[in-house]
Amino acid sequence: MSQNPLRLLLDFDDRIQRDRDQPSAFLHRRDRRFALDCEQQGIRPDAARWLAHMDRLSGPGATATAGGLELRFWRRVMSGFVAVGTLTGALSMLGLLFYEGGQRINITVILAFVLLQLILALATTAQSMIGWQPWRWLLRRLHRDHASPTRARLQPLFMARAAHAGGTAFALAGLATLLVMVVVQDLAFGWSTTLNTASAGYHSLVTTVAMPWAWFWPGAVPSLELVEATRFFRAAPGTSGADPARWGQWWPFVVMLWITWTLLPRVFLLALSQVLLRHRAGRLLARHPGMQALLYRMETATLDTGSGHNDAGDLPDTRTWVRPDTLPDTALMICWAGAGEPELPQRLQGPDTRTFRAGGRASLARDDEVIAQVAGELAGYKNPAVIVVTRSWEPPTGELHDFLESARECWPSGTRVALLPLAHDPNRLPQPHLVQPWLRFTERLPDGFASVALPPTDQPGPYLAGSVQQ
Repeated sequence: MSQNPLRLLLDFDDRIQRDRDQPSAFLHRRDRRFALDCEQQGIRPDAARWLAHMDRLSGPGATATAGGLELRFWRRVMSGFVAVGTLTGALSMLGLLFYEGGQRINITVILAFVLLQLILALATTAQSMIGWQPWRWLLRRLHRDHASPTRARLQPLFMARAAHAGGTAFALAGLATLLVMVVVQDLAFGWSTTLNTASAGYHSLVTTVAMPWAWFWPGAVPSLELVEATRFFRAAPGTSGADPARWGQWWPFVVMLWITWTLLPRVFLLALSQVLLRHRAGRLLARHPGMQALLYRMETATLDTGSGHNDAGDLPDTRTWVRPDTLPDTALMICWAGAGEPELPQRLQGPDTRTFRAGGRASLARDDEVIAQVAGELAGYKNPAVIVVTRSWEPPTGELHDFLESARECWPSGTRVALLPLAHDPNRLPQPHLVQPWLRFTERLPDGFASVALPPTDQPGPYLAGSVQQ
C-alpha cells in the first residue's frame, strides 16, 4: 500500500464509505482480529497496514484503488489546464508583442499584464486555503460522482494545483514565444502612459521591478538614458529622432520580468499547493471519523450483547432454539481467559485431566500452541471431545469465536466442543440469563461443533479423567 498521505486518505475514505453498510458487530470482530495479529507480529497497526490487510481479505480483483482512480481523474483535469495554458500563453505573448512598424510595443502594457498574472496566482492560492471553490461549476461537469465530505475538503486544493499547473504552462509557453520572437523579428519596445509621468519616475519603477536580477544581470536593468530615449507619444520634440536601434534594448528586461514575476511565482505556488495538499491529507486522515472508530474497534474487545437491534430502546433478543447439553466424556479441558482460577472445582478434576489455558492475557502464539497440543491429544480418541471452561458472567468474545474457528480447522473431524460456563460459586449452576448469551454464541458456530453444558453439582460424572475410552 502506498505511503502517500493523499492516496492513503482517499483509499481509507473509500473503504470507510463501503463499510457503512456492514453490521457493526462484524466490523468490530474483523478489526479486532487485525489488531491482535499485528500485536502477535510485534508491529503497530496503522491505516496503511489496515488497508493492505483489507485488500488481502478482498482477494484478487481490480488493481486500481479508489485513491488511484481519484488521482487519475485530477491528473486528467491538470492535463487539460496545462494544454489550455500552453495555448493561451503563446497567443497572449503574440498579442503583447504584436508590432506592425508604426507603433512600438508598450512596456507599460507588459508590466500591467505581468501584474495581473501575479495577482491571479496569489488569488488562486488564497481561495484554496480558505476553501472557496470558484471552479465548482466546472467540477460538477467533469466529476459527476457525489464526493464524500473528506473529498470535498480536498477539492479546492486539487483545483488550485491544476490551476497553477496551467499557469506554469502559460508562463513557459509565453517565455518560449518571447524568445522566438526576439530571434526572428526586430521588436521595437517603448513606453507610454496617459498619466503625466516623468522619465525619472518611470525609471525608478522599472529599477524597483528589476531588483531581483540586477545583481547577476545588470544589462537587463534599463538605464535612465534608455528610458528617456524610448518614450513615445508624449516624447519631447528633441527626442523624437532617437536612434531606433535602442528600441530593441528592452528585450533582456522583458525576459527577466516574465521569468521573475510570472514563471517563478507559478512554479513556487505549484510546489506549495502540492505541499499543502499532502499536509491537509495527513490532517484529514488523522481526524477522520472513520479513523477514530477504527482505533476504537481495534483497541476494544468484542462482546456478544445479545441484541440484534441498533435502537437503544429495543430490548435484547433473548430467543434461542438450543438448550444446554450434557458434558462429553473427555479428560481435555481448556480454561479460557482465566476461568477456573486459581483452580478448577474438585468435581471437574481427575487424576488424568489435562488442563490448558488460553485466551485473556495469553498471546496469540500461546493460543496456537494450545490448539496444536490438543490436536495431538485428540488424535487417539474414538469420539474426540474438548471442554472449554468459561466464566458465565463474562459475555462471549470475538477472540473465543476466532479461537474455536482455528481449532475446528486443526482438530480431527467430528470433534465435539462443550462450553462450560461457571458461576461465581462453582458448586452452583449459573443464572439462566447468563447462560443465554452462550447458547446464542453456539448458534453462530458450525452445526454440531459446539454446545453449552452446565457444570455438575452432585457426584462426578463419567466424563472425568480415567473413564475416557481411547
